[in-house]
Amino acid sequence: MCCSFFLSLSSGFLFFLFKVGWDFFNMLKSLFVYGVLGVMLIPVKSQRMTVCMEEDEELRVDCLIENKPNIINTYQFSWSIGARQEIINTNVSSGPATQRSPLRNKSRVEELEPVGYRMTLSDFRDKLSDNTTFLCNISGQDANISVQKDNILSCSAVSLLLKNSWSWMVCLLLFFYHTHS
Repeated sequence: MCCSFFLSLSSGFLFFLFKVGWDFFNMLKSLFVYGVLGVMLIPVKSQRMTVCMEEDEELRVDCLIENKPNIINTYQFSWSIGARQEIINTNVSSGPATQRSPLRNKSRVEELEPVGYRMTLSDFRDKLSDNTTFLCNISGQDANISVQKDNILSCSAVSLLLKNSWSWMVCLLLFFYHTHS
């Protein structure tokens, strides 16, 4: 009688440990998956500029810096080729350098809702170097991105999805998480 009591008590305790251990394991697995997802999403937040080629061979530069409310926002798009920086388009009339830019007439800028500005540049291929850094300044906040002439992606949604390799890893991670839980 005494042994059967201890046997049932120990089997109940083992079941309890197994149940608690399994739940604890699932909790750790969830923490790991969501931790990895959180780390992978950090670069998404920091990518404030994108450069891509539209179907009509125009270059599109999106500067996704948040506009300041209740003020007239200023913008300036420029590029840096080597040590030389050239203003492409701006709404700041700070001097003759912005008026003389040969690219000003080949570009147009529009405000994006809810955040940022988009510059579209036409007839630029002969001026673009192998490695160019695009810069934007919106109301005192700067962003930049370096692109290689031969590696500029198309502006389609599929190519922008492929550009961000983290998105594929997130999908795979979620797939494996749900199939093994």
